[in-house]
Amino acid sequence: MYTTPLNTLIFSFSFDHLLYADDTQLFFIFHPLNFDSSISHLQNLLQPICFWMTANLLTLDSCKVEFLLIKLKNQLAKIHNSSLDTSHSARNRGFVFDERLTLSDQITALSKACYYHICQLRCIRPYLDSSTACTTATSVIHSKLDYCNSIYYELSNSQLSRLQQIQNSRVHTVVKAPKSCHISPILRSLHWLRISECIEYKLLSLTYKVLTITKLPYLHNLISTQRPCRTCSSSIVTLAQPSTGTSFSKNN
Repeated sequence: MYTTPLNTLIFSFSFDHLLYADDTQLFFIFHPLNFDSSISHLQNLLQPICFWMTANLLTLDSCKVEFLLIKLKNQLAKIHNSSLDTSHSARNRGFVFDERLTLSDQITALSKACYYHICQLRCIRPYLDSSTACTTATSVIHSKLDYCNSIYYELSNSQLSRLQQIQNSRVHTVVKAPKSCHISPILRSLHWLRISECIEYKLLSLTYKVLTITKLPYLHNLISTQRPCRTCSSSIVTLAQPSTGTSFSKNN
């Protein structure tokens, strides 16, 4: 409630933004040729924000301010940002986004956290029964693998392989099996999915909820279904394919 007036201030500069209890995020889209004017527009907003915070007995911690420029490889030559201090990656709600959206930094951070807990679980595994070990691995490790995993859809095979290796290590630790054991029968016995299957399951679950719960208009309006055809499969719900064009606003 204390920082709500920032909403009006940022809106006056026509910026999209998200306000959290202890975090404010600004984001905007611009054409590479309009880089200089877009950055100037952003800098013109930062000064009023600093003034507002000072007037309301708050301090803007410059050490925690990050600017992430997300761009395609062929756009690098069109952008001259040698004087701009940009971050290679930034954490957003616990998920690490990098400037090329490869998610490599996210998977590296996720691997470090998961393997730490797997190592701890391996140490206490001799003192746990199978049910407790399974529950612990699911709540502590799988919850990290499952968090925002729909973003991993169509990730490269090499990156998916890194995630699957975490899953395999977790499985071997739970059932106390050597690394040489084949993973598929163990997954079936535990009723666990592979990483690629978990990602697809998450997308299907989210899609079903969006289609059936109209109380989420910001998501419901993004999905549309095709008209059923008079065929044997006419009872199957098919989603309409969205357009793939990318447009840039002249005002941003």
